[in-house]
Amino acid sequence: MLNNKSILITGGTGSFGKAFTRYILAHYNPKKIIIYSRDEFKQYIMQNEFKEHAAKLRFFIGDVRDRDRLLRAFNGVDYVIHAAALKQVPACEYNPAEAIKTNINGAQNVIDAALDCHVQKVVALSTDKAVNPVNLYGGTKLVSDKLFIAANAYAGSQDICFSVVRYGNVAGSRGSVIPLFHNIIKSGGTELPITDYRMTRFWISLQQGVELVIKALGEAKGGETFISKIPSFKVTDLAEAMLPRCKKPEIGIREGEKLHEIMITAEDSLNTYEYDKHFIVYPQIVWDERRRAIPTGRKVPEGFSYSSGTNVEWLGVEEIRRLLDTVHFE
Repeated sequence: MLNNKSILITGGTGSFGKAFTRYILAHYNPKKIIIYSRDEFKQYIMQNEFKEHAAKLRFFIGDVRDRDRLLRAFNGVDYVIHAAALKQVPACEYNPAEAIKTNINGAQNVIDAALDCHVQKVVALSTDKAVNPVNLYGGTKLVSDKLFIAANAYAGSQDICFSVVRYGNVAGSRGSVIPLFHNIIKSGGTELPITDYRMTRFWISLQQGVELVIKALGEAKGGETFISKIPSFKVTDLAEAMLPRCKKPEIGIREGEKLHEIMITAEDSLNTYEYDKHFIVYPQIVWDERRRAIPTGRKVPEGFSYSSGTNVEWLGVEEIRRLLDTVHFE
């Protein structure tokens, strides 16, 4: 599928971009992989990490806010993975205009460049925070998702499709609870603060995130949202797994934080189908019958929702402890 293809990753120096690049180089023989990002130092670090694959890699300094630069970078590209975003909730709340420029305007720039350069497939990474958003980051990603789904209406006769992959915080990713607890323990802390004892989260690894994007590249017809089936855990159990028998003071929920991560709402259930390892939310509107997907999974019941608080698969303390051994801290 990806052999002899040119692949571009926006925000490619992040944890996902590196993991995706490793996966592609290990399983396929791409023509080239273009890492598109705005941080020259991170590109320098990544170039050194992947120096044995230098012949396959290209590094473009650029910002998704810059449409002209995207047009240059997308020239001759077959597949685009859009991972660039302003992701830190507090930063987006304090800098709303900047979040809009990157997460919304940047998304539209990626779409326009892909259409103008005749890219074949675009997969945009989303987040649980885009579902029933309670903070600005989630709001911008909701708009971004809608833009990518609607972009299929502008494809015309082009052989191009846009789809979305949605998952929560990857275990160990910057700004999530696992590295927070890790740093407290590393500094000699003896208690781990819990914002609310009822809080739950999904557990997804980078590998699972990469595999879901690969599935979307292979199967998407246009407008689908792909969601992994993954286990939940209680944050109190995470604390116990990381620092057994520690004190766990409840400090109160933070601004923009949810008790539970939600991936699929009851309203989405009308268009959602379940598969062995994932769900697909199909588009409500299909603008071109050639792009209509034929679901082969099981339609979920009306009113179904997929939340970390009501999940059917849960991790216990010992299972969390085993999984923590596989987590890479950034």
